[in-house]
Amino acid sequence: MTSIIRMNDVSWVRGGRTILHGVNWEVKEGEQWAILGLNGSGKTSLLNIVTGYQYPTRGEVEVLGYRFGQVSLPELRRQIGFVSSSLDQFHETLQAETVEDIIVSGKFATIGLYDAVTDDDRSMAESFIESFRLEALKGKRYATLSQGEKRKTLIARALMANPKLLILDEPTVGLDLLAREEMLSLIEQIIARPCHVLYVTHYIEEIVESITHVLLLQDGRIAAAGRKEDVLTDERLSEAFRLHIRVHWENGRPWVSVRR
Repeated sequence: MTSIIRMNDVSWVRGGRTILHGVNWEVKEGEQWAILGLNGSGKTSLLNIVTGYQYPTRGEVEVLGYRFGQVSLPELRRQIGFVSSSLDQFHETLQAETVEDIIVSGKFATIGLYDAVTDDDRSMAESFIESFRLEALKGKRYATLSQGEKRKTLIARALMANPKLLILDEPTVGLDLLAREEMLSLIEQIIARPCHVLYVTHYIEEIVESITHVLLLQDGRIAAAGRKEDVLTDERLSEAFRLHIRVHWENGRPWVSVRR
């Protein structure tokens, strides 16, 4: 089976402090992963290494068959879709763009359009607008959209380049219950495309049925990694989140309660 991501004894040190400790992790073809952990557990650092924005202090990394040190990282990034609050740094540019232009810009991995756009590009963007039910937003500026509409637009943008790997970093933050469930339904559609997804969340109930595996981080180390039914246990979650947690399952999704 082909590896999508492989990390061998990966550590990352910043300012004399070790953020990631000896991470050994493999994502295989056909697997869909959620990443869990408290703030400060190493989730963001792990994502930054996967996308090539941070280089490990020690260890070997291979993403989509490319070994770090032997690949052009900008070329690799063009094969990875990334939706994160880090895109807020482009807030001013995004505000004035229309939904259609933001989606099309994903083909070129730019914020704003600076390249010639073909009829095929527009047609592809239109197909995402239809499948994501964004037709009512055509011609509207990003600044006028709701939080849920903005997230859908950015996910459609990420898919324009047909990425082999899509990273969704807390895509439901700030959404109400209805918008969250719509987003989770959309993620199931994306996985069915098919597309390999890394889904980062603080909320265990967002691990939808299509997500097969979970990586649980604790203090920069892997507390558990594997099939979600094996990782999402009362004992492991209680230790990682430092609470007395009970897990129950409904319709393929885990739900948690906190025991006092």
